[in-house]
Amino acid sequence: MLEDCKNAQERWGGVHGLIDRWLEQRRTLLASFIELKDACDTELEAVSKERIDIFSQTLMDYISAGHFEIYPQLAEEAKAFDDESALHIASRLLERLEMSTQMVLEFDQDYESPVRCQQHLVRLPAWIDRLAKGLSERFALEDQLIARLHAANTPS
Repeated sequence: MLEDCKNAQERWGGVHGLIDRWLEQRRTLLASFIELKDACDTELEAVSKERIDIFSQTLMDYISAGHFEIYPQLAEEAKAFDDESALHIASRLLERLEMSTQMVLEFDQDYESPVRCQQHLVRLPAWIDRLAKGLSERFALEDQLIARLHAANTPS
């Protein structure tokens, strides 16, 4: 996943400042994910609520930036270039992204309070595996979204 993040940043970095910052958020998210996974693999009972909160907040910030900043901006760029095909593709990709958004919200709910965190700690490794798969798929879809919508305003 981390290598894919580097490749995406090389591909899309510099294209748009907003996307650059978002891809840097992705990198931070992956680092936080790896730290949490390593902690789970080392000693699950020692994983603190604070560590889970740091990851969860980073995850929520990344997802929110996509939904409320990046996706609308990309759609506006495609509209400005009157690329209906790109907008149609974007609509389909956004529907598919919604599944991983729901997954992220469920994770956040499971670990939102100290009591819930303690109740669900045993399930954290399974959540990590599920999030790894979901985030990998999400990043691939987001990369497709960036590629297609930015293609709309690239000179021929």
